[in-house]
Amino acid sequence: MSSTHTDAAGSAAQPSRRRVLGGIATTAVAVVGWNVVSQTWATAAEAAGNTDVVPVPGLVGTLETAPATVEGFGHDFGHLFDGAASKPWAVLRPGGVDDIVTIVNYARTHGIQLAVNGQGGTGNDIESHSVYGQARVPGGISIDAKGISRILSIGSDHAVVEAGVTWGQLTDATLKVGKTPPALPDYLYISIGGTISIGGIGGTVQRYGLLCDTVQSIDIVTGDGRLVTATAQLRPELFNAALSGGGQVGIIVRATVKLIPAPKRSVIFSLFYADVATYLADSEKVLADGRFQVHAGEMLQKPDGSGWRYKLEVGATYNTTPPDRAKLLCDLKDVRADAIIEDVPFRDYMFRLDAYEAVLKEGGHWYTPKPWLSMFLPASKTKQFMKRVEQELDASSLGGGFLLFYPFYTSKLKRPLAMMPNESVVYLFDLLRFPNPGEPNIQGMIDQNRRLYDIAVGLGAKRYLVGSIPMTNADWKKHFGNRWAGFVNAKKKYDPNNTFTPGQGFFA
Repeated sequence: MSSTHTDAAGSAAQPSRRRVLGGIATTAVAVVGWNVVSQTWATAAEAAGNTDVVPVPGLVGTLETAPATVEGFGHDFGHLFDGAASKPWAVLRPGGVDDIVTIVNYARTHGIQLAVNGQGGTGNDIESHSVYGQARVPGGISIDAKGISRILSIGSDHAVVEAGVTWGQLTDATLKVGKTPPALPDYLYISIGGTISIGGIGGTVQRYGLLCDTVQSIDIVTGDGRLVTATAQLRPELFNAALSGGGQVGIIVRATVKLIPAPKRSVIFSLFYADVATYLADSEKVLADGRFQVHAGEMLQKPDGSGWRYKLEVGATYNTTPPDRAKLLCDLKDVRADAIIEDVPFRDYMFRLDAYEAVLKEGGHWYTPKPWLSMFLPASKTKQFMKRVEQELDASSLGGGFLLFYPFYTSKLKRPLAMMPNESVVYLFDLLRFPNPGEPNIQGMIDQNRRLYDIAVGLGAKRYLVGSIPMTNADWKKHFGNRWAGFVNAKKKYDPNNTFTPGQGFFA
């Protein structure tokens, strides 16, 4: 496919060598090609008269090698793999999808690895929101998803977006026409392409499944340099391997996402429980009868710091007539006087973490390493596991963070690589640590993650692809179980040169 694009006036804009390297800082040494013998990037001086150097192809966007640029793409939100060993050699800021096709073909031919970097966040804090180096591509090319971040269309029941669009951007755009994505993450400033490649989860999972389950089609650049469309009916093997497959079979460049009518307001109930057994009973009761449109929850410290309690956070949405609060709560076992009930605009609840982000930044927690632990627990073993967790964790384990903990039905999930326990009801266990600044025991937290992971797996749990858990290839093989062989075959078929997303470590 040509890297020529068409501008707004409809005329073809031809790429040039100046535009290829136009984004490189004047203090940087410009890369002009790849040395196929030494397997290194070559400068103009090194390329002169050297037939081993293959020129970088023409691009509409830029391929940048400035130290400040590659440094910014050499770390992520987790800050556990910062340093020179994680930096890419170059950053592609694509001028469009054609640039990605071009660079995939170039990389495939010359054995260069690629990974997309979602560059999420707010203000000046824009970076990959992986937390354990999943988006890193040492010595390769990092693709800035901001170069493909347009909302292409919004229809009555779906939106077509480029992969770099954030959920926040899409939510605000669709609310203007009375629509919303049915499933959203808690933190909205992350890219759609990155989220659906690992699954994506939020407080409507009990109704709509993972975020990737709301995707109707994708356009994806495979490892053989083809731009193709995939759906559950068209190229289903590719569709299923791309959604929740951790970026292993291609680069998602566009997605068609389901939309539903957006409510005007939400009544949010925060209900507190002194023990895990009562919390589990009420959580599964409201899950079964579906009385709430939003269903989440947490394990959190008691106000006096003496131990742990649980919060059931559920929401009832409406347009004109508020729901009957007493009826919604009448048969719950432990609705206490300290319950908090708020009636808020729908958008305010969707963007509820904005204020919390500001608090974390002010306290310095936003910038600390993130030894997160994200898993799915079988309901039958959840009480047993949480009793162990209550013993393992203390206030310093969370820092400024929190532990999300709530149930959903596995029947709502459709993508086969979103691995779940073999039960109808499972619990999200999402230990989102924001350690206190200067915390000396980050490695101890990672070791604890691995210990808790092993215990949970022994009970039938599965991990979520986000999180900070040291894993071997054998661990991943066990994780994917009877779907491993199909995943390996899809990798060989769609990424035979092992070009994509090495930071996941699945096939290392």
